[in-house]
Amino acid sequence: MSTSQQLNASLQSILSGDPWYGPNTYDIIDNISFDAAYETPPGSVHNIAGIVLHMLGWTLETTARMQGQTAGEPAGGDWADPGLPDEQKWQHLVNSFKLANLTLSGIIEDFPEDKWNAPTNDKRNRKLGTGVSYRALVEGLIQHHVYHSGQLALLNRIVG
Repeated sequence: MSTSQQLNASLQSILSGDPWYGPNTYDIIDNISFDAAYETPPGSVHNIAGIVLHMLGWTLETTARMQGQTAGEPAGGDWADPGLPDEQKWQHLVNSFKLANLTLSGIIEDFPEDKWNAPTNDKRNRKLGTGVSYRALVEGLIQHHVYHSGQLALLNRIVG
């Protein structure tokens, strides 16, 4: 199995497959009501919509880096404000997150095998996650999705 196939299989497993640790990311998100998405529980810094927006931003940023763009924070910022509750906006956010991951999956599938262990275009910066190999970049996003999916599930239990 090629690196592209391995990474895509890992990404698809956590997004829509049957990961060993519990529900996949899309099942978690699809079971969140609009009302729960914008409620911030006492003591929490972010609501569910804000976390999904954060995940979307880093998916888009990873896609841009895979296409050779210089690294930075996501265009909307690391923790963009999800704004006021809006049911249409919530559905658009969920659909945008799924589309962004589908786009990234296509880029991973077509990525040259001999380039996976090459460093990205940037110097090492731990805060931004730059200066790693393309493989580490995608593995990092997968880990990021798993981490925040757990937060989404917990927050939904609290407010849902």
